[in-house]
Amino acid sequence: MTENRIAILMPGDMGHGVGRALRQHGHDVITCLAGRSARTRGLAAAAGMRDAGSLEALVAEAGLILSILPPDAAVAQAGAVARAMTATGAKPVYVDCNAVSPMTAREVGAVIAAAGAPFIDCGIIGVAPGKGKPTRFHVSGPDTGAMERLDGKGIRVVAMGPEIGRASALKMVYAGLTKGTMTLHTAMLLAAWQLGVYDEAVAEYADSQPAALAAMQGRVPTIPADAGRWIGEMEEIAATLTAAGVTSGFHDGAAAICRLLERTPFASETRETLDRSRTIDEAIPVYARYLKPDGD
Repeated sequence: MTENRIAILMPGDMGHGVGRALRQHGHDVITCLAGRSARTRGLAAAAGMRDAGSLEALVAEAGLILSILPPDAAVAQAGAVARAMTATGAKPVYVDCNAVSPMTAREVGAVIAAAGAPFIDCGIIGVAPGKGKPTRFHVSGPDTGAMERLDGKGIRVVAMGPEIGRASALKMVYAGLTKGTMTLHTAMLLAAWQLGVYDEAVAEYADSQPAALAAMQGRVPTIPADAGRWIGEMEEIAATLTAAGVTSGFHDGAAAICRLLERTPFASETRETLDRSRTIDEAIPVYARYLKPDGD
C-alpha cells in the first residue's frame, strides 16, 4: 500500500477526469471494473487507469480511495469497501467525494471508521479536470492531509476544518443553487408550454431576462443525460435543508423534474453522445409529453 497509488470508484465522467489528472501528476491510479459497463471500461482506459481486478485487490494496493459515484450508492459502496478492508486487513484513507447530505457523510464515515480506516468528507465543485478552471475538492475531517497533498495536481483542494459534514454541506448549498436553478428553468418553460404561452414567455425572457434565457438555452436541453444521477442528489439536498430548518420543497420539486426528464428518450444519451445542437424549442415539447397528472 502506498499513498502514491490512488484508487477511484467509479470512473464516470468526473472520476475518469480526476484519474487522468492525477496520473499526469505522477500518481498510479487504479480502479475496479468488475461488473462495470463498456462505457465505464472505456473511460477508465482513456484515463490510463489500471484495473485492480477486484475490490479486495484494490483496497490492498491503494493508499487513498476516492469514491466518486451517484449519491444513492454512497453508503452501499462504503459498506463494500469496509468489508474488503476487513477481509484484507488494509486500511487506506477513504474519501467520500459524493453529493450527499452532511448526515449521509457522517453515516459513511461511521461505516469506514468501524472498519478501522481514516475517513475524509469531500464535496467536489466544478466540471471534471481538464474542462475548465481547476476542479475544487473541499475537504473536512480530523485529518485531511492525504487530500491536501493533492492540491495543485490537476485539482484544487480546500480544507474546511476537522468536522465531518462541513464539506458535504457546502456541496449541498452549492448544487442546490446551480442544479436547482436548472430544474427551475425547466419547470417554468414546461409550465409556459402547458399553459399555451411558451412563445410569449420566451420573448419576454429575451427582452427582460436575457441572462436567464441564455442559461435556459445552454443547459435545459441537455439535462436528461444527467437527470438519473441528479435525482438522489436533489433528495440529499432536500434532506439537508430540512435538517437546517429550511423548506425542502424547492428540491423535492427539483427531484420531480429530474424523474420526469429521466423518462424522456434523451435520457439515454451520455456525455459522449449528447446532442448539443438541440434547442429548448425542440426539447420542451418532448419533455411535456412525459408529464404525469400528479406533476411528478
